[in-house]
Amino acid sequence: KMYDARKDLVFSGRTLFGAKPPKGQELEDHYFGPIKSRVVAFMQDLDTELWKLGILAKTRHNEVAPGQHELAPIFTITNVASDQNQLMMETMKKVANKHGLYCLLHEKPFEGVNGSGKHNNWSMSTDTGMNLLDPGTTPAENGQFMLFLAAVVQAVDNYQDLLRLTVASAGNDHRLGANEAPPAVVSVYLGEELEAVIEALENDRQYESKGRQVMQLGVDTLPELPKDTTDRNRTSPFAFTGNKFEFRMLGATFSIAGPNIIINTIVADTLRQFADELEKASDFTGALHDLVARTFREHGRILFNGNNYSEEWTEEAERRGLLNLRTCADALPRFADRKNVELFERMGVFTEREVRSRMEIMLENYSKVLTIEGLTMIEMAKKDIYPAVNAYLSDLCAAVYRKETMGAPVKADKEVIARLSNDNEGLYFAAERVEELLAAAKEAGGAEKTARFFADEVVPAMQKLRAFADDMEQNTAKKYWPFPTYGDILFSV
Repeated sequence: KMYDARKDLVFSGRTLFGAKPPKGQELEDHYFGPIKSRVVAFMQDLDTELWKLGILAKTRHNEVAPGQHELAPIFTITNVASDQNQLMMETMKKVANKHGLYCLLHEKPFEGVNGSGKHNNWSMSTDTGMNLLDPGTTPAENGQFMLFLAAVVQAVDNYQDLLRLTVASAGNDHRLGANEAPPAVVSVYLGEELEAVIEALENDRQYESKGRQVMQLGVDTLPELPKDTTDRNRTSPFAFTGNKFEFRMLGATFSIAGPNIIINTIVADTLRQFADELEKASDFTGALHDLVARTFREHGRILFNGNNYSEEWTEEAERRGLLNLRTCADALPRFADRKNVELFERMGVFTEREVRSRMEIMLENYSKVLTIEGLTMIEMAKKDIYPAVNAYLSDLCAAVYRKETMGAPVKADKEVIARLSNDNEGLYFAAERVEELLAAAKEAGGAEKTARFFADEVVPAMQKLRAFADDMEQNTAKKYWPFPTYGDILFSV
């Protein structure tokens, strides 16, 4: 019922208006708390339906935001995993409906609490099952591992733009760069041990292993635990986690096919270059050492083990010359850059025409999504919020008149009336402005210019419109507000 009562959820998959409730995710009590019985019933039913389809769903737990939960399947080969991921999303929605729930897969369904994304765990293996990104017990002595690691690092550095644009969407623009998802700057996290190995390689000196460190738990009755040398940097967009890379920038609605096509292509192209160099070397071991050391020296700027959420990293990334493509309109046109077209043609993945057609479709989709959101905001503002607040104002004014005739104080009433009147008038004209800009966007000329217009003009106008509505929600009596609030929705499950 709450879903159906919100036009924004029905039309766009996310809330376009909504003031922050008194309680959000500050206490992290949802993340660390038990799964509610209603959700457990849904998850059990979902597992059964997925297993029927041959999808090995494994992990299930609460996430940080209220009403937010996570599911993880057991890994498989990329093309099968891509199909399974699509089936999982469809099955989630169907099973949720059976339980009187609605599954929101939007990247940012609610402002002020975490949005939703995917972690794409990627590795390479031979046809016999050998994981080429498994460092073994002594990564410094594992030439094969260091070679493939270097290939990934070079590929990510050379094609930051391609990785960024594979996760570009109107919805994901709300997540990337917030303290819930990696920033729009692409970097690689390798962990302290591998960083030390690479530093030794670059300086042509022997790596001195620190050995396996131990975590001190501070409780006498608990055993000491070996510490994972890769650690876990949750802020990194592209992190090495033991024997694989975890690409964390994907939005919840994304197919994982696009990002994996790009990762496979850029790494394959890099390995092709490496093979050309190594196959003609007279001293293979020496050539391998020199190639790996040179690669890390030339592409070290992409490596970062610190806090990707910090403002200092954004500034440091700019000094390093890394790309910061903040929006879809910044990222998507890079698809057709000459170096990228040449890459796809060289590897037999896409022709130039196919690249440009995909870019056009993605740019058009960005503009269409924002058009739908803008039109929905206009309808909700003019048909729902404006008349509802006017009705409340009318009753308030009548109450003030009656109180004044009795000599009762009305200062607070008049302040509320003045504030709501100003906001409601602001809301109306802000909606008019969005309407004007949506009409102007049709004349922008071409998919790229239209997307740029939406990013620079329409989105800020939509944010201004929302600000008026959200302020009024906090000052309007509940019975007058025309649709369920964040507090109603987030804590109703």
